[in-house]
Amino acid sequence: MTAHRPRVLAIANQKGGVGKTTTAINLGTALAAIDERVLIVDLDPQGNASTGLGIEYKTRTVSTYDALMGDAPLAATVRETAVPHLHIAPSTIDLSGFDLEISTASDRAFRLRKAIAALGTPARNAEGKLEGEGYSYVLVDCPPSLNLLTVNAMAAADAILVPLQCEFFALEGLSQLLKTVEQVKSTLNPGLTIHGIVLTMYDARNNLSDQVVADVRQFLGDKVYETIIPRNVRVSEAPSYGKPVLLYDFKCVGSQAYLKLASEIVQRERTLAAA
Repeated sequence: MTAHRPRVLAIANQKGGVGKTTTAINLGTALAAIDERVLIVDLDPQGNASTGLGIEYKTRTVSTYDALMGDAPLAATVRETAVPHLHIAPSTIDLSGFDLEISTASDRAFRLRKAIAALGTPARNAEGKLEGEGYSYVLVDCPPSLNLLTVNAMAAADAILVPLQCEFFALEGLSQLLKTVEQVKSTLNPGLTIHGIVLTMYDARNNLSDQVVADVRQFLGDKVYETIIPRNVRVSEAPSYGKPVLLYDFKCVGSQAYLKLASEIVQRERTLAAA
């Protein structure tokens, strides 16, 4: 058997409302559905990824805040979800004070990297099946800002996945995010890359959506995933039931899009590994 450290993908965009948390929840579920072991690390003080996976706030006695502050190992924060092979490290509002509390610490940008490094590492047998403890993917749901939490995610990540909504101001702010990625790459994490851009909230009835897709593909080329996530009411409804959309309505177009995205990401991973 061959052991592999988990691939860490930070889901980041400093703009709010672009589908970061929705992507974290449903991509994690879709990866778990195709036999990956996935941990979602909720780094947003709002904790929507935790709520969207059914983790009630009052039960979050140990959270990602405790792991980043060094008060508990990341493994101690991990909770099971209703999805087999999908776990989450939930967040609390305490994270909102992280920047101030840790600003003078010499390792302030590497707290998450150290926490993830202490997790178990699974192995794959001759048939490629995962065996033992640990995760094949860690997805980090970042807050909608380029603060120290997001820097921690980028410093810990192998690659960045950027959700980009199919709306008029889609490209606004993307250049700042890409600039931040380059800064982190040059100073904290030389191996960091952009894994891909996922277009979200696509509305086939709106000509503007098609124009945004064309503009983003022209600007970013093959960094943009082929899969596009449509605007879908079932995707919007699912979090209020504490479920990913794949459990809420497996057959809806949103669920099928996230399954397709998961397959595309795994294929990119295989191509990278073979290179």
